[in-house]
Order: sequence, then structure tokens, then C-alpha cells
Amino acid sequence: MVQFSGVATRDAVERELPYEQRELPRTIYSFVTDVRDRFPDRPAISFQLFSGADAPARTLTWNDVHERVTEAANLFRSLGIGPTDTVAYLLPNSAETPIILLGAATAGIVNPINPLLDAEQISGILRETNAKVLVTLKSFPKSDVAQKAAAAAALAPNVQTIVELDLRSYLTGIKRLLIPLVRPKNPVSHKARVIDFEAAASAQPHDRLTFDDPLQDRVAAYFHTGGTTGTPKVAQHKYSGMIYNGWLGHTLLFSEKDVLMCPLPMFHVFAAYPILMSCIASGAQMIMPTPAGYRGEGVFDNFWKLIERWQVSFLITVPTALAALMQRPVDGDVSSLRTAISGSAPLPIELYNRFHQATGVEVAEGYGLTEATCLVSCNPVDGKKKVGSVGIPLPYTHVRILRENPAGGFDECATDEVGEICIASPGVFEGSTYTETDKNRDLFAEGRFLRTGDLGRLDPDGYLWITGRAKDLIIRGGHNIDPAVIEEAMLSHPAVAFAGAIGQPDSFAGELPCVYLELMQGANVTPDELEAHARTHIHERAAIPKHIEILPELPKTAVGKIFKPDLRKMAIKRVYDAALAETGAYVTTVVEDKKRGLVARLGRADTTDPDAVTARLGQFTRPWEWG
Repeated sequence: MVQFSGVATRDAVERELPYEQRELPRTIYSFVTDVRDRFPDRPAISFQLFSGADAPARTLTWNDVHERVTEAANLFRSLGIGPTDTVAYLLPNSAETPIILLGAATAGIVNPINPLLDAEQISGILRETNAKVLVTLKSFPKSDVAQKAAAAAALAPNVQTIVELDLRSYLTGIKRLLIPLVRPKNPVSHKARVIDFEAAASAQPHDRLTFDDPLQDRVAAYFHTGGTTGTPKVAQHKYSGMIYNGWLGHTLLFSEKDVLMCPLPMFHVFAAYPILMSCIASGAQMIMPTPAGYRGEGVFDNFWKLIERWQVSFLITVPTALAALMQRPVDGDVSSLRTAISGSAPLPIELYNRFHQATGVEVAEGYGLTEATCLVSCNPVDGKKKVGSVGIPLPYTHVRILRENPAGGFDECATDEVGEICIASPGVFEGSTYTETDKNRDLFAEGRFLRTGDLGRLDPDGYLWITGRAKDLIIRGGHNIDPAVIEEAMLSHPAVAFAGAIGQPDSFAGELPCVYLELMQGANVTPDELEAHARTHIHERAAIPKHIEILPELPKTAVGKIFKPDLRKMAIKRVYDAALAETGAYVTTVVEDKKRGLVARLGRADTTDPDAVTARLGQFTRPWEWG
């Protein structure tokens, strides 16, 4: 591990030798074998079902991990999984979840799926990846994962086998005895056979693979992208990209002595690659508190004591989790913390300051995306951090800021000029990022640089700044407004915990900026005070929101991003209902259409005048239809 102090560190690492000449494991299984050989008895993965600082926990050593990955890979191969076949999993976090990820990637192609999706979306992913095997939970109290899996399998006839993982093994005493009596019903409506993971895996050899593991690169993972509406796109990841993430973590950040707290879901690339793969490369220990991570009952309330219990040196987090933590007192010894690494969404400066003041710990913000097998850049842990930036591009990652020109080519943006962030790296699968060929068209600039869809700039010191998503820009009468300008201003108010700015429909300007807020716990502030704060702190007059609304809680994705499609739906309904006043018509729902985007569906009264409705809504660009 080198001291990651800045651009000079990155450049020195690159000068040592070309990346392709580095002697690295070629497959996931050889990757896991390497860490087993170096640190067989060191703790590798720890998981606790409940959030209490004294709750029972299960810890696997690297030797345990190797044995369990071997068993799992052998099991999947026995179920007919070859190098081009898919094992999907629909699981919360547990000690077994990373084992299943690694074992499935060894036997075939692993496909983690977000359990928060609905059954239809899950089945769409299962069909897109042609998954033969689905690993999921056995029916368990306070969880609908098993029920979703059964419903999805009924809609995905390609699934031949369902492998069930039972969380009952983590319980003791009366709770363990009661589970069979209170286990929710799981109506079987699919034709797949069902087997028990623990019994089936334990029956396999744990000291050797029962099949060849050729030391060559191949696609080993499918990760879906997007939020919780529509059928997500599926990105393809190769061994080389997965191992590149781990090599970066070990080279720049972690050693075998580090302990990483990872309350992020193992279906997301942030947890699977920068964290799990870095632990494999370095021998560091990964802690997973509760199946739901940050969403788990009591996790935030017990968080600082969990840091103390496990002597955590690196906290892996996202801005929304940091904001929630800042609403609790730091009631544990956090002196073991070296730093916090934040990703998934931009980190507001005010939130950084709150966290640093409360804990004495700095936050190093980074940037990655599913399409690039995750890591792109990070603020130096041991060097100058520019709060608000996402740091410097990591070794062997080439970042360019490009703008498409009228001729169909691309022009390089100047220093500090905003354009589209485009990247090439060992994590980018050039030309074949998505499983669907059509989705790869126009995805690469100059045939090599992945177009991320993120807007950003490189400053004179080589730090990358994200200024927004191209699709998130608020376009007010042709004037582009970055929602981050509004969000950062509102977050500077001490009562505001979260802010989500979007463009609401407007009959004149096309869009007007509006912002939805979630307040700090116990905070009390009036809309008038917030409007005054906006006028004072947003210096771009056109960006001052025309509507400010406080919600009990902003909609968020499983990894803590504010889910703006839901905010857009709320804004469309509010604006259209106001426009339809006294017509007898009203918005019943706003749905996502693959071709038209968000569409308002209308209900009507007996006295509704369709012509009046058409005239009023015809002033807006957003589509609508009768329900």
C-alpha cells in the first residue's frame, strides 16, 4: 500500500509499469485463493443480524471464505451453471451473500438484484440475463423477499432452480424455535425446483473445485442500473474490472489491518467492488450490520457503538446516511476511524462540515458508476481533499471532459469548462457495456471513452467536479439550471437535512425550479423562512425555486440517493391539478412510459369538459392521457 496523497501518487503508480503488465490474479477464484494463502486466519467478513453493539455476530476467516466459495461454486456448477450461464441472487446482506456472489462468479455469471424492486421488474431482469438459478431467502418474518422471488420466478420460466438461504441459522434460543411457527406463507406459483443452500453447498467439496477454472478474462457479473421504476439496464462486468477495483483499494487505501464498516447492500457495485474486492486484495475485514444495512432497525441509533465494537478504521457511506447520523449524538469511541469514504451522490459542503465537527473525521468523496465496474476517482485519503469535488482520477483511469459538436464528433473542454464526463479504464468494457446491443449505440466517444451522462469539469489541479446529470438539468426557457446549485443552498440552512431540486412543468418557461426538503429531526421552520433563505443564498436569479415543499421524508433509493423520479411525479400531479381546477378532471397517477417518459393519467367527473382539459394541458410539454 502506498500513501495516497494526490496526483503525484497516482502518476508514480502509473509510471511503475503499464497496468496490463502487473502480475494480478486472472480470475475471481484465484483472487480469493491468493488472500487465503496470505492471511488464512485473519477475520474476513463479519455479520450481525441485529443492530445492537453486543448482538451476536458471525465472523468468517479468509480460510473460511475460500472453503465456502469453493462449495458454492461447486454447487452452482452441479446445477448446470457454466461460464456463460447466470446465477441471480435476490438477497439482503448476510455472511453468505458475498460468498454467493464470489461462488456464482467462479462457476458462471453472477447477477445481483435489488430486493426493493417489484416482482415484475425482477422477472424482467431474470429474463434479460437468462438466469438458470435464483438464490433467495427462505420465507422469513418481516421480509417479503421470498414472496417476490416466487412471483418473479413464475414470470421467468428460464429459472430452473431456486436456492433458499435461511436466516434462521443466525437466531438462538426461543426465537430460533419460533421461526417455523411464524414463517410467512409463500405460495409456490412457479415450476422451478427448490433446494436449501446450506445443505446443498455443504455436500460439495470445500478443498478443491470440481471443474477447471481457466486463467483467462471473461464476463463474470451482470449488475442492473437505475432506480426503482422501469426495467433497469444490465451492465456486464469482466474479471479484470472486478479485480481492478480491488487492486486500487489495496494499492491506495487498505491493508490487512483495516476494518471497513459496509452497511451498503451487496447488490450494489459500491459494496461489491470497491469494498468486497478491496478486502480480498488487501486482507482487510468487512463488517455488515443487519440484513438491511443502513436501513436496518436500530442501525443509526447504534452506529457509533458499532464503530467502537469493531474498531472500524474506514466508514463506507453515502450522503443521506451521513445526514441521518448527524441527527444522533456521537455516543461511542470513534478514535479508530481513519476516514469516511462517501459515494453514490454529491456530498454537500455543509454536511461535510457537520460530520467533521461532530467526529473529527474527514470524509473523502469518490465517484464511480455501474457501467465502469465502479471506481473512477477519489479524494486522497492522505492528501488534499477538495470538499465538493470527487477527487482525482485513479491510476490507469483516463477521464476526459467532452462536448459533442455539430459534426457528430467530440471537442475537448478546457480546464474548468463543463462538459460530459467520459472515461476509459480497466473497468470499462469497451463497446459492450450493456447486455442489450442497442443500448451500447452512441455510448462511447471516439469508440473508447464511456459517456457517463454526468456533467463535470477538471480543475487546474486535476480534481474532478460533478456539476449534475445531463438528464437532471432544469431547463427554464432555454436557460440551463444545475439542481445542485439549489440543493447546496437549501442544505446550508441548519434545519434542512435533505434537498431534492427538480424542474416542475410550466406552461410558459417549460420548466421552473422547485425543491422538496426533509428537515432535521425535531427542526421547525416555516416556508416563508425557507423562501427567504433561498433568495439570499441562491445567487442565480433564475434558479430560485418557485415552489418549496417540506416532506416528512424524501424518497430514496436503497443506497441513499434521493429518488427524483418520485419527486417529478409529485410535481406533475400538483401542477396539473392546479391547471385543471374547475374542469372536473384531475390527475389520478403519474406513470413512466418507456418512450414518452412520465405521463399524467387523468380521471374525470360527469361534468368534465374534455375540450377544456385539452386546452389547459395543451399549454404544457409533458404528455397526459385519460385513465
